[in-house]
Amino acid sequence: MTATHRTLTLPPPLENGDRLTRDEFERRYTAQPEIKKAELIAGQVYMASPLHARAHGQPHARIMGWLIAYEVAMPGVEALDNATVRLDADNEPQPDALLRMIEGGQSQLSEDDYVVGAPELIIEIAASSASIDLHDKLQAYCRNQVQEYLVWRVYDQEFDWYYWREGRYERLELNDAGLLCSTQFPGLWLDKAALLAGDLAQVLAVLQQGLAVLLDLR
Repeated sequence: MTATHRTLTLPPPLENGDRLTRDEFERRYTAQPEIKKAELIAGQVYMASPLHARAHGQPHARIMGWLIAYEVAMPGVEALDNATVRLDADNEPQPDALLRMIEGGQSQLSEDDYVVGAPELIIEIAASSASIDLHDKLQAYCRNQVQEYLVWRVYDQEFDWYYWREGRYERLELNDAGLLCSTQFPGLWLDKAALLAGDLAQVLAVLQQGLAVLLDLR
């Protein structure tokens, strides 16, 4: 009787393409710990395919190295890897990486250890421009005022950096030195060419330059 009752009360399995409320999405996701990544975007469930080493794992690791180096140098910010974000009633993404302000920022941590609200910066590793990352997710992040959104299109060998301004995203352009510099996080500089070439040492060296300039200004 007890076993039968447990079986009957289990939630339905989470399936790619399901249309769900955020509460029901969380209920089904929590009941299937074998699922490592699922997201709710505009009320629809998206489940990741197996991830390749060169197309996702390596770029992801390099981005995290860049963010962690910034976090170490800048108290008051927090870098997170694949953390679920309760963005709004229809969107609960699990971005590849994010950077948030711990105090006085747009997001908080809930009692059950989820990010609630829009982090200041979100990064996604995408296969190409056809990915959801540059369509439905971009719209959801913009609508919730994620201040900066970065998409690394690995197969295209491109890196898109958007910043929120007056209700829409604008593309951040390279400065005169050929660098991308965050509008939200002082000293967070990126050598896009070095990143795409796999030169992580140069990426970190440029970040240190940005941090050094910040310290000089102080």
